[in-house]
Amino acid sequence: MQPVVPGTIPRITTLLICRNTILHAGLRHILSDTQFALTDNVFEPTADVSAFAGSEPVLILLFESLSLNEYLEALERLKAQCPSAWVVVLADHLEPNAVVRLYEAGLSGLCSPAMVGSALVKALELVVAGEAFLPAAVGLALLEQQSRRSRPDAQAVRTTPAAGLAGWLSDREVRILRYLMQGASNKEIAHRLGLAEATVKVHIKAILRKVQAANRTQAAMWAQKHL
Repeated sequence: MQPVVPGTIPRITTLLICRNTILHAGLRHILSDTQFALTDNVFEPTADVSAFAGSEPVLILLFESLSLNEYLEALERLKAQCPSAWVVVLADHLEPNAVVRLYEAGLSGLCSPAMVGSALVKALELVVAGEAFLPAAVGLALLEQQSRRSRPDAQAVRTTPAAGLAGWLSDREVRILRYLMQGASNKEIAHRLGLAEATVKVHIKAILRKVQAANRTQAAMWAQKHL
């Protein structure tokens, strides 16, 4: 374990699995002056990273366009070689079902290559803080897919009792709803829950869809009646 000097942020050894050296240079620029210490080496998808197993903490960025099976094989290999590492895939071509499979296999985060540098850094900070990260668009697609499967027709959605929707809310969404009832802002909620403000916004969008509310005020009113 790397020693922690009071007042400093622990450096995190960061490996890039990518055959493009130009991307490596760009990522090095983005991660400069952050806690993520990118190694000098550019690793092949089949590279052995077991030498870093004793270096904690370790973050592995997988930036390759692979099939789902190839991602699963790479993830299994990386986790076997470096069990404590966080593994984040940078890709924007994965279907929601593929994302679920990867998270079940131990993926720590999914980021879009199109993210601006500051957003990518925030996402990585969430991952190393213990939060699983995925783009809002993917999360909403998963919610919509789950809704279609469980409530297959529009009539069923309209006739579902509002109180029954509470069962669709996660513990965190319930906590956020309670803060909305208190009139808390996104920034205040993020501070209280230890989340990024962008993450809170994603949760609120999901809540609005689940409770069929047009805005946060309506969601708070729903919560006062049903929670």
